[in-house]
Amino acid sequence: MLFAVVLIAIVIASVAFHFASPWWATSLASNWQQMDDTLSITLLVTGIFFVAIIFFLAYTLLRYRHREGGRAAYAPENPKLERWLIGVTTVGIASLLAPGLFVYAKYIHSPQDARVLEVLGQQWQWHYRFPGADGKLGLTDARFVSASNPFGLDPSDPAGQDDVLVDGNEVHLPLNQPVKVLLRSHDVLHDYFVPPFRARMNIVPGQVSSFWFTPTVTGRFEAMCAQLCGVGHPNMRGYVVVEDEAAFQAWLKAQPSFAMAMASARQASAATPAAAGNNRVAQGQALAQSKGCVACHTVDGSARVGPSWKGLFGATRALADGSTVLADENYVRRSIVEPQAQVVKGFPPVMPKTALGDEDIAALVAYIQSLGGAAPAAPEQKAPEGAALTARPSDQAP
Repeated sequence: MLFAVVLIAIVIASVAFHFASPWWATSLASNWQQMDDTLSITLLVTGIFFVAIIFFLAYTLLRYRHREGGRAAYAPENPKLERWLIGVTTVGIASLLAPGLFVYAKYIHSPQDARVLEVLGQQWQWHYRFPGADGKLGLTDARFVSASNPFGLDPSDPAGQDDVLVDGNEVHLPLNQPVKVLLRSHDVLHDYFVPPFRARMNIVPGQVSSFWFTPTVTGRFEAMCAQLCGVGHPNMRGYVVVEDEAAFQAWLKAQPSFAMAMASARQASAATPAAAGNNRVAQGQALAQSKGCVACHTVDGSARVGPSWKGLFGATRALADGSTVLADENYVRRSIVEPQAQVVKGFPPVMPKTALGDEDIAALVAYIQSLGGAAPAAPEQKAPEGAALTARPSDQAP
């Protein structure tokens, strides 16, 4: 009797919590009301089965409870009941699957006039690319992938010269215009998800997936990775800004084309020795972005999965084994090449090895050094014997 009452109370509490719950979906900001309708159908069908099964279980506990002198009858088969269960289950499963199949079929077939946006996932950041004035995306190949060319665009393909590359994790889109999103991954499984758009899709390495949507509300919406993709997964976030056509076109014109990006890279490689240091720092900053270092290491002093790079160079670091080490050039290099060799105290040993050449490592070291830090102490020099010690004006206290 008690078990039956508890089961009925669980059903009533669960249904009441569903209607009183504060965890509702975010406001819809795209054309995919059908996504919400499909979710509602799923909740309705599963809710009906949940209530029916629990109430049936409570009924059996009451109806067939133990009574003095009573004895259960052995009935191994009940064809009529089995037919009812098969029929009801079939209807329930069809009600769950059919709406989703129809919506998904529309979700992956974009309109002919949809604007094309390519999204490239990489641990742990997003890259974006638009077709140029010719309306075509240039050819890509893994051979051409580099810090300055994350999409791997073929430099000899004329169609790719005017492709618009978005530097950073924020992309803009025009209001009330359909967008076809092409998705690729550099490394592992990702998932591009913008909750208010109800738009998401797994990104499988080695293949191109796609979906489409029409943004219907202006604003700045957070994009995130919805598949666990490594230690920096929680920080793999970006933003989609929806604005009117004029504002979007102005933003788009301000973005560099592939030809402009390659020209800047050539200028950097041909820079004078005086500018080589600045170029190396810029190269290191680009590498930190393209290799996903910034997902775990900040440059503002705050800690994430790994220690911040701000003020690192020249500082003394306490290691997990109880020892200390000076964060000089050799330490930074070794931390990149052998990340598990000297783990900083208070941080997990989860940094993966990254294949980098000597030039790339030197650029990262230069960038980290540019972020400031304590200068390494110079060796103490003794005054010559018998020499008088005279204070210089600059040595005097103010």
